Amino acid sequence: MNTATVSATQRGVTLEDFRHTVYSTPLAELRPAQQALFQEDLMWPIFERLRAEDPVHFCAQSPDFGAYWSITRYDDVKEVNANHQVFSSESGITLADQTSAGPIPMFIAMDPPKHNVQRKIVNPAFSPSNIVRMEPLIRERAAQILDALPLGTRFDWVDQVSNELASMTLATLFGIPQEERHKLTYWCETVTANPGHSRVTSLEEKLMIMGQCHAYFMALWNERLKGEPRGDLISMLAQNPQTRNMEPMEYFGNVILLIVAGNDTTRNSITGSLLGLSQSPTEYQRLRENHGLVPNLVAESIRWQTPIAHMRRQALQDYAIGGKTIRKGDKVAMWYVSANRDERAFERPNDFRIDRREPRPHLSFGYGVHRCIGDRLAELQLRVLWEEILTRFPVIEVVEPPKRVYSVFVKGYEEMQVVIPGRR
Repeated sequence: MNTATVSATQRGVTLEDFRHTVYSTPLAELRPAQQALFQEDLMWPIFERLRAEDPVHFCAQSPDFGAYWSITRYDDVKEVNANHQVFSSESGITLADQTSAGPIPMFIAMDPPKHNVQRKIVNPAFSPSNIVRMEPLIRERAAQILDALPLGTRFDWVDQVSNELASMTLATLFGIPQEERHKLTYWCETVTANPGHSRVTSLEEKLMIMGQCHAYFMALWNERLKGEPRGDLISMLAQNPQTRNMEPMEYFGNVILLIVAGNDTTRNSITGSLLGLSQSPTEYQRLRENHGLVPNLVAESIRWQTPIAHMRRQALQDYAIGGKTIRKGDKVAMWYVSANRDERAFERPNDFRIDRREPRPHLSFGYGVHRCIGDRLAELQLRVLWEEILTRFPVIEVVEPPKRVYSVFVKGYEEMQVVIPGRR
């Protein structure tokens, strides 16, 4: 199935055709980690079948990722995520390592207690009180972005809205000039890019660009190390006694983590929220009639989109789950994208429903000690943006299917063309 699957997506196979292929394939041959499937949004039948028939599934070999286990049900993903004593992050957080030398050190790819120490240092930037302080600035920027959009003509929502708001907020967190915010988007897209399937054409080009990113942030580090205490993320790391002497690559790994987490969760949920509403016109109408549903929209958008498709762990000892035994040293993928569509956890999980009773227990932000540190900030940006949208535009129309990224880690969008017919 595997070779045929990839070529089929390139020929424009329908979801129903692919579902037939999935269910006629021997279970042992199914492998969910295929970038082409995610780019074509065709991976759903594989996860659907695995949840039903083999929720703890072993893929003995794949061309890109080797052997790995897939955890696909909601409760099982929570169980693995919560058990950091058995399932370690230290070998990396994605099925593919970031560099040929292995994973870049960062606190999300560390186990307690070191993980807890570094996370605690940057936590004040994402505290409830700081989130409250940031809301007026985010609202001002959201209004600025929306008021600059063209009416009656096509434009790219990803570029002009999703990327803009996310990068503005992230530049503030890093304490860098707003005119340099687009570098953050560029570096975010580079670090998660699959060379040859994105604007990055080769591994050499990717490493060169990441070298430029490294040099930029090392200069910031040296500046903040000697400067007055400030509230930005770089200053927090540079001036805390427990992190000021960290190795340069460890510091850079934490920067990369914060760039990707700050950009991808927010911008892809922003794009996904509009796409979900455009595919569910009844829900869009309900939202226009009742702006009080915006908080529900935020939670449902993040669940339905699931901007990070999986997280990886490595077993430190044998562990029994779902009737299977994961062996010490085995690589494990916790598929958030599948857990958030688990029929056992969510009623009609494939539907986009802003009246869902309990949408926030989704696993898009992870679970346990590694839960996303910026979850409330991501929700705030999405909420404020939609509150501002609803005061301005009766409708925003998605005019062609979005272009998705070629990745099994970031579940996101490169482009989505829309039209705003007019203002209120």
